[in-house]
Amino acid sequence: MIDNSCLKNMANSIRFLAVDAINKSNSGHPGMPLGMADVATVLFAEYIKLNPNAPRWFDRDRFVLSAGHGSMLLYSLLFLMGYKDISIDDIKNFRQFGSKTAGHPEFGHLDAIDMTTGPLGQGISSAVGMAVAERILNARFGDNLCNHYTYVIAGDGCLMEGISEEAASLAGHLNLRKLIVFWDNNNITIDGTVDKASSTNQLLRFQAMGWNTLDIDGHDFSQIRKAIETAQKSDKPTLISCRTTIGFGAPNKAGTSKCHGSPLGEEETALMRKNLNWNYAPFELPQETLSAWRNSQTRNQALYDAWLVAAQKSGKDFQDFISGKLPKNWNDGLSKLKNDAIQEKTKVATRKASEMCLKAIVPAIPQIVGGSADLAASNLTFVEGLKTITKNDYYGNNIMYGIREHAMGAIMNGLALHGGVIPYGGTFFVFSDYMRPSMRLAALMGIRVIYVLTHDSIGVGEDGPTHQPIEHLASYRAMPNILTFRPCDIVETAEAWEIALSEEHRPSILALSRQNLPLLRLENSTNLSAKGAYVISPAQKKRQATIIATGSEVSIAIDAQKQLLNDGIDVAVVSMPCMELFEEQSLNYQLDVLGNAPVISIEAASTFGWNRFAQRTIGIDTFGASAPASELYNYFGINTENLVNEVKGILNKA
Repeated sequence: MIDNSCLKNMANSIRFLAVDAINKSNSGHPGMPLGMADVATVLFAEYIKLNPNAPRWFDRDRFVLSAGHGSMLLYSLLFLMGYKDISIDDIKNFRQFGSKTAGHPEFGHLDAIDMTTGPLGQGISSAVGMAVAERILNARFGDNLCNHYTYVIAGDGCLMEGISEEAASLAGHLNLRKLIVFWDNNNITIDGTVDKASSTNQLLRFQAMGWNTLDIDGHDFSQIRKAIETAQKSDKPTLISCRTTIGFGAPNKAGTSKCHGSPLGEEETALMRKNLNWNYAPFELPQETLSAWRNSQTRNQALYDAWLVAAQKSGKDFQDFISGKLPKNWNDGLSKLKNDAIQEKTKVATRKASEMCLKAIVPAIPQIVGGSADLAASNLTFVEGLKTITKNDYYGNNIMYGIREHAMGAIMNGLALHGGVIPYGGTFFVFSDYMRPSMRLAALMGIRVIYVLTHDSIGVGEDGPTHQPIEHLASYRAMPNILTFRPCDIVETAEAWEIALSEEHRPSILALSRQNLPLLRLENSTNLSAKGAYVISPAQKKRQATIIATGSEVSIAIDAQKQLLNDGIDVAVVSMPCMELFEEQSLNYQLDVLGNAPVISIEAASTFGWNRFAQRTIGIDTFGASAPASELYNYFGINTENLVNEVKGILNKA
């Protein structure tokens, strides 16, 4: 235990590194780092299980700065603890172009950052996923290999955002006792005091969701210690209300919104130095305080050494498991599925094809963890070999998320970020809107998360426009670093699964049909979907036009091709299951696929974006309607007759 006078100096070293960096950049949020420095000092100097010399130690405690605007708190901590990839120059370079120390914590910029945070509520919600992953892997491998806490610092904004309600509710339901959240209860938001917008009793709210709650003075070291030790012994997740003063130490701005999102400035910082008796120049630290920080991190060395021995004894399987490496021959079952489908001319909805794929995938990949937002019976995401985890038994590989798409998206991010888990989750495509912020973060962080999004078009039918996605394909294709697949049959569905599981550094969407689709692919020698697009049905002789289609519209395109040939018009049909992958191919490949004849596209969705490939587009640029699917397709012109006429029209104008 470190004496209080030393802890005070250690906390002040966080404060002044944060203030000096924010002043230098003339941008940032000093209030939270100043207010939570005491809590962070006790946690990181005396309790959290980390090793700066092995920053990606698998059994380290996870830490999520959900209030990501206070990133200088984390950057200061990492420098003070002695992580090798952050220097005082990085602290001075806060928020500058190319800096490791960005305006919010960025996953991948520094080894010790466990996730990108910034959109409030995402951090605490993803931390629930990390805590779930820890329990799943603990149940599989035991305490010697996986037994750690997930700590979170969250602010009022994190608790106000609706996503945290969903995630916290599931955390309480699952008794995630190794999840500990420090709530920076400072009663201040950007626009003023919290009571102007909220009168929620957060402690009672979390108690109602099955959490243990504690209330402490966030500037009292003994209370902080006692709270952490109590939380560590709890049989429930714990919320610790840390009553703090935002901007602690700044004599004129502390306790006000003036220090939330603006630099203190030279004058106020000088007064703060005097107020806290900190007689050092900007970015200058007393050697004894820096040494105290560095020495505090040696306490976990014995734990790390013991873990290394246990990990080595566990063998290669454990190492492969936690690294996310797919087992040898993991896709043999998918290959057999494709071959059998071609032989049997299997005609199924692509959501059903996905279920058939999962039956081959789940037994072959032990890291897989599935789930659905209470739609497994429709998404067909629950298959033999999956076992749902419960608060009494974490040895499983399926999560019942309930009707919580927001939380599901964030929790899947946490599962993937934790490691040792490859998550997929299902809902209707239109309800991916609930998950979009989490999906964007997954793309931003470059992590392997797979979204099984069924009922991909007006083919939903009678459920009507609220359930019929229109703009969704275009919107996800506009999102960087995410793959959007819309397969046309069981073979392309299996290929999409193969690609999604192999993609370690970006998420994937599988947009799948409700209605049955015919088998169109007649060979399986190569994963053609990996090129994004390919000629699925070539012209007989000279190509006079090219039809591009995706998903359920590929069969319409092939029917139109046959009718056009009867009329003496020879066209090629291109299936484009993944626009993003196609755009990554060489220009020669793209030109070879598209040809030099007029191009027309057809897709039961918004036409937005198709004009970069096609001179004419058939799609839907209004909302849908409630009616049987076949009637809707005819009404909106997503049919063979309209496509034939459009091809003839474009050729007549050529």
